Amino acid sequence: MKLCRSDCLLVVIGVVTLCAYLPAQAAKTIRLRLLDGRTGRIITDAGILVGANHDSTPHGEWVKSNEDGTTTITLPQSATVLQVHATYEDATQYYVNCDGPPVLDTPAELWYSVSDVMTKGLVAADGCVKPKELEKLDITAKPGELVIFVRKVSWHDRGKVLLK
Repeated sequence: MKLCRSDCLLVVIGVVTLCAYLPAQAAKTIRLRLLDGRTGRIITDAGILVGANHDSTPHGEWVKSNEDGTTTITLPQSATVLQVHATYEDATQYYVNCDGPPVLDTPAELWYSVSDVMTKGLVAADGCVKPKELEKLDITAKPGELVIFVRKVSWHDRGKVLLK
């Protein structure tokens, strides 16, 4: 049996049509706002390190800086939890996340639910300011947005480590 051009063309069209209907593994995109824990101002010059699913391996390829100071994080579809750390001074120092313990030499293991971020948005706790000051900041998050408060390591933090 000999195939003609029209038969081959129909096969190619059929394959292309079938591929178009297969479910694609869409990535999850999250908008990150990294804010100074004391002032609420956006931090634009930080290095962002992202991990997913309790794997702390940093993935810089998932991170893209935006002109407005926010960061776009593109996670694989399989991601259920997300970890974000920020660095300063040419990536030699980690910011302290204000929603966790002040760990200085390595960042704290804080994981955020991707589902919560995607469906309703998430503003992490800000333990770097008093509650009344936090109310004045009036920070909210939209669905797909994660807001994290950070601060630089202080001399007081360093002193605590030396005394141990």
